[in-house]
Order: sequence, then C-alpha cells, then structure tokens
Amino acid sequence: MPLSPLDIHNKEFTRGFRGYAEDEVNEFLDQIIKDYEIILREKKELEDKIKTMTEQMDHYNNLEGTLQKSIIVAQEAAEELRRNSQKEAKLIVKEAEKNADRIVNEALSKARKVTIEIDELKKQSKVFRNRFKMLVEAQLDLLNTDDWDNLLEYDVTLTEIPIQTREKYETEDENLSSI
Repeated sequence: MPLSPLDIHNKEFTRGFRGYAEDEVNEFLDQIIKDYEIILREKKELEDKIKTMTEQMDHYNNLEGTLQKSIIVAQEAAEELRRNSQKEAKLIVKEAEKNADRIVNEALSKARKVTIEIDELKKQSKVFRNRFKMLVEAQLDLLNTDDWDNLLEYDVTLTEIPIQTREKYETEDENLSSI
C-alpha cells in the first residue's frame, strides 16, 4: 500500500549517534509532504478526469454506433427507394410502350380505312367520269345528227296546219296552263 502524506508526517526515525540535523530533516519531510499531497491531488483530479472522459468516450461510442446503425438504415432505405423507383420506371415504360403500340395500331387502322375509302372514291370517280363522258358523247352524237339540220330547213307555218288540229292544240295549251 502506498504511503500517504500522514504516514510521512508521523514517521519517527530512531536517533543514532551523529544523526542528521532534525530541523533539516523535518523541513525536507514537510516539503515532501506538500509535494506528495499535490501529486496525490493531481492524481485524483486526473483519475476523475479520466473517469469523465471515459464516460464521454462511452457516450460518443454509443452515439457513433447509433449513427452507424442510422446510416445503414438510411442506406437500406435509399436502396429500397432506388429499387422501387426502378420498378416504377419499368412499369411506366411498359405502359407507355403499350399506349404507343395502341396509338400506332389505331393510326395504322385509320390509315387503312382512309386508303380503302380513297380507293373506293377513285373507283366511283372513274365510274362517274365514264358515265358522264358517255352521256356527253351521246348528247354530242345527238347534236351531230342530220336531224337538226333537217328541222332547221323545214319551214312550217300555221296556215298549213289544218284548223281542227290547231284548235285542238290551243285547247290543250289552255288546259295545261290552268293546271
């Protein structure tokens, strides 16, 4: 067990023949006691400081562990969020592709219908054109016949038509105009 300042103070030395000067020894012992008390006080303060620092270090170690766990949880959450975002992005892309395919198919279907309608209109326009051409040609043929020339040459006067026939036409004209 280490010496205490009290042990040093109470220490009694045996007296020998020609021993040391007692006052010098006592002064030296008093100085040792003071220094020893200072060292013991500093030792106690350092032990208290070490205890406080150990407690703080334990607190900081616990805090560090908690922070590391929090970082791991945050990393896992971020990874889960990234995975979910990728899944959602894939679903959005698939949905967009489906919509794009549907839109393209609808456009192709409408284009086919329009193409069929255009072809049908072309056929109808050809038929109409041919019929109209035939009608116009028939009318031209009628105009080009000699009958028109004969009609123009034929000169009929009212005096040549018998009176009975003339009265009959005039009566029919009057009946028609009254209707």
